[in-house]
Amino acid sequence: MSTTVRFWALCVLFYRMYSYVRTRHTSLSVWIFVVAGVGLLLITLATVSYQAVRAALMNPVKSFRTE
Repeated sequence: MSTTVRFWALCVLFYRMYSYVRTRHTSLSVWIFVVAGVGLLLITLATVSYQAVRAALMNPVKSFRTE
């Protein structure tokens, strides 16, 4: 997905959530989206890093025997 599409999707998401919360007389900050995005990036980075290290340390001969 391109960066432009993600940007517009986040803008639409924020506007819709802001409208929804405003009708319920509650405040909504941009920081909730920033924290959620950073958390998502950290989880993704940890998962990909773990899989990359696991693949790098695996014995290639063992994987060829099982195929």
